Amino acid sequence: MIIKSYFKTLLIGVVLMLSSNLQSQVLVNSIKELVPYLDDDNVHVKMAPGVYNITAEDVKKGMYPKESNIKRICKVLLLFEGNNSTYDFTGVTINVETAVFRSFGNFRVNEIQILGNNNVLKNLTLVDVGSVHDGPTVGALNLCMDGRENRIEGFHVTAKGSFPYGYGDAFGKGGNSVINHQKHSACLIRGESNHLKNSTFIHRSYGHCIFMQAANNPLIEGCYVEGEVRKTDDMLAEEGTGSPADKVGFKTVWGYKLPKGYMMSTGEAGIRAYNAGETYIDGEFFRRGTSNPTVINCTVKYMRTGVTIAHATGKKYVENCTAMGCENGFSLGSGEVVGCRADVTHGPAYSSTYSSDVAYNADITIISSKEPYCNGSGSVAYIGGSKHKITLRGSNQGVEHGLKIKVGGDKNNIRLLQGNLPNQNNFKGWDFEINNLTNFPLFLSEKSSGVKGQSLGLISDLGNQNKVKK
Repeated sequence: MIIKSYFKTLLIGVVLMLSSNLQSQVLVNSIKELVPYLDDDNVHVKMAPGVYNITAEDVKKGMYPKESNIKRICKVLLLFEGNNSTYDFTGVTINVETAVFRSFGNFRVNEIQILGNNNVLKNLTLVDVGSVHDGPTVGALNLCMDGRENRIEGFHVTAKGSFPYGYGDAFGKGGNSVINHQKHSACLIRGESNHLKNSTFIHRSYGHCIFMQAANNPLIEGCYVEGEVRKTDDMLAEEGTGSPADKVGFKTVWGYKLPKGYMMSTGEAGIRAYNAGETYIDGEFFRRGTSNPTVINCTVKYMRTGVTIAHATGKKYVENCTAMGCENGFSLGSGEVVGCRADVTHGPAYSSTYSSDVAYNADITIISSKEPYCNGSGSVAYIGGSKHKITLRGSNQGVEHGLKIKVGGDKNNIRLLQGNLPNQNNFKGWDFEINNLTNFPLFLSEKSSGVKGQSLGLISDLGNQNKVKK
């Protein structure tokens, strides 16, 4: 009797648990029905497949008044504040009018933000509907991850709406800009151990696509980023049209007229980390940098940089990633780049960020491309700093264009001409190993020393005590 009573009690407990789980699975048929569940714990919400719209008129009606708890400076359309919940958007498209970015007045607008913990948001198609020139009043962001151990998975995001669009950072990034900017980035990862997985970003705005601030142990996995690029020659062809660039005489924020012969991304970084920021975790507010980022199985196309996480601290790890048509492929400062690929059509596959870069261990395969070459810097890679081990292998496409691997000296980057930003140029490169398994020539500048390794390409050595073998 005691055994039967035990099993009966156990069975009742299991039934109650299953019943509780079933009750927590909710189907919603509109955004209005969805919103009440965004601050709930332990719910599983599925939205009915279909197309839903968020308009400036909806904002006027007071349907989206939510604010982020962080400083109360940001308006959020869909704010996820609960814990341990799953939101399934399979088959769902949410269109956001770009007019919404101005409808709140003098506020930044986040379309989706997570403040809770252990939540999963999956399979949403999120589309900005309007012109690429529809700049926000202050700034805009499609996705923002705070809290801890949250995951966004299977999203397809089209980011649109910024000003000016079509020039990249030629006329500024924000403060001290030649043209006043209204920026719009796609995805900001903050918090603790947050995970962005298997998501696609079609980036048609001036701003970063995926970037990290105040993030510890962020993981970016299996994502695809695609921006746009434009020749500086095409920008200069706007002369006499009254365009934003024409109105300022094409004088860049760097102090000189926009030069010909370069390709620029109309956005900013594909994947980027910052050494500062603010985040909200477990009801507390933190200011800190980004630490221990991991980026694996990602592809970045037509952005200013592919993966640039030099400003993060701790362990920096990048594996099986590809940069195509970017102004620069990979910049880590220090850390590991394992089994990655990049073309050199518009800029180097790898570039040192500062002369203090140390222990950057990279294995990068140069890949061929059908794109016409417009690599104004003339670089396959630019290497400064020390204690690296760098291997370059793969395609020799671009040798005929005079591209070369540079160790130290002048980067010839569009932003560093005429002595601009000298702390980012003319680096020393010393005491590291390079294995050039391509036919690109290796140029060891007068600022190189103690470099060892091997090169299939021709070697020009103007440095001191270098020991690179042909």
